[in-house]
Amino acid sequence: MTKTDLTIIIVAYKSEENIEECLESINQKFKIIIIENSQNYEFKKYIEKKFTNVQCIIAHKNLGYSKGNNLALKTVKTQYSLILNPDTVLEKDALINFFIFLEKKIDFAILGPSTLNQKLNNSIDLNSNLYEVDVVKGHAMFLNMEKIKKIGFFDENFFLYFEEIDLCKRIKKNNEKIYIDDSVKIKHYGGQSINKIYNFEIELTRNWHWMWSTFYYNKKNKSFLPALILILPKFIRALSKTLFYTLILNKRLRLIYFYRLSGILNSILGRPSWYRPNIL
Repeated sequence: MTKTDLTIIIVAYKSEENIEECLESINQKFKIIIIENSQNYEFKKYIEKKFTNVQCIIAHKNLGYSKGNNLALKTVKTQYSLILNPDTVLEKDALINFFIFLEKKIDFAILGPSTLNQKLNNSIDLNSNLYEVDVVKGHAMFLNMEKIKKIGFFDENFFLYFEEIDLCKRIKKNNEKIYIDDSVKIKHYGGQSINKIYNFEIELTRNWHWMWSTFYYNKKNKSFLPALILILPKFIRALSKTLFYTLILNKRLRLIYFYRLSGILNSILGRPSWYRPNIL
């Protein structure tokens, strides 16, 4: 294993305003693959010129999180990969400390970094820095490619949300280990991957897919009826809120709850996660 045996993957969509801080925090000896979901050829040209370690792949359509990451993962030749969101920043020595972790020869499938305000629920404290957990957040994940190739990449039925939880669940079912290393620090701004001018359309997209993915994940892992019971209060709330905000002529909130309602209905009816943000 070499000190550069790591490929970094970033799925981007309308992320031009925010991604450069992330890229600047990464040592340029590491290869970075950007999956550009908004088909911005000017962004590809600019970013590959400024960062010589970056390969920007134009996806030709918005693949979402799962398909976008899988597209990059299929090309990875290194033993390890790091999946990042565009609104993350590596703290000093984050990658150095990752390779220090590797030197301990700990068997793992996924390693999560330390992030601000994280709660290590149901974790096992192995020492002052290392915790065994059931799941890590998808904004930053170190993957052991040998393990992940055997278990399978992200479920491409998910467009957005729950895909990393689903992957972690499959890893645990295969009796593999997931850890968080508190010495590997990565800052996550949260909800800032996409340019701010698109905030409302992205809010609608997130509401639709959060509901769709909630039902699909629970149906996949618990069966249809438990998933339906779990989603029913959310369905009732979304329906009542849609009607209420229609009556008082609040267009913004009516749309938000209507999109939540639509996401639930489409998932219950077994339709794919088809909705895409209406952005040119």
